[in-house]
Amino acid sequence: MHELGITQNIVAIVSEQAKGVSVKRVTLEIGKLSAIMPDAIRFCFDICCQDTILEGAILEIIETEGRGKCRHCEQEIELSQPFGQCDRCNSFDLDIIQGQELQIKEMEVEELCV
Repeated sequence: MHELGITQNIVAIVSEQAKGVSVKRVTLEIGKLSAIMPDAIRFCFDICCQDTILEGAILEIIETEGRGKCRHCEQEIELSQPFGQCDRCNSFDLDIIQGQELQIKEMEVEELCV
């Protein structure tokens, strides 16, 4: 399960960016063609957050659809797998233009009043 290592890295990056301030929410963007299972990330998140400034944080995951662009006719098509066939010219020569993302989109930290 490579999602455990990915989740550990996400927690480390968010912790570093938060600079010691408690994190309340993390939003990730995961593409449906990325070979990363959102449910596995959710499962690992609480475990990886224990004893860190992310403990108790809410994880939100936005899943992006797969999209490809034909190299021959430039038609854009939806992809449910990292390959496909153009609806217009039947070519299999496609570039993936969306759906392989793994990004930390946002993090919400606790506001400190002094």
